[in-house]
Amino acid sequence: MKQDIHPDYHEITVVMTDGTEFKTRSTWGKKGDKMTLLIDPKSHPAYTGKRKMMDFEGRVDKFNKRYGR
Repeated sequence: MKQDIHPDYHEITVVMTDGTEFKTRSTWGKKGDKMTLLIDPKSHPAYTGKRKMMDFEGRVDKFNKRYGR
């Protein structure tokens, strides 16, 4: 392998959405940095199987509201 072409591989702390932390090795950031996740397997619907219901207006309702029907 060539010397001095690989990124620095060091220990970082990962903070999950529920506040739990764990240490891992990564090339991200600098040694000792904290990576705070916005989405993780504990909160993402693809992993949990739960959906968040978003209350969006339908197209017809928007039209009626805009043009007074």
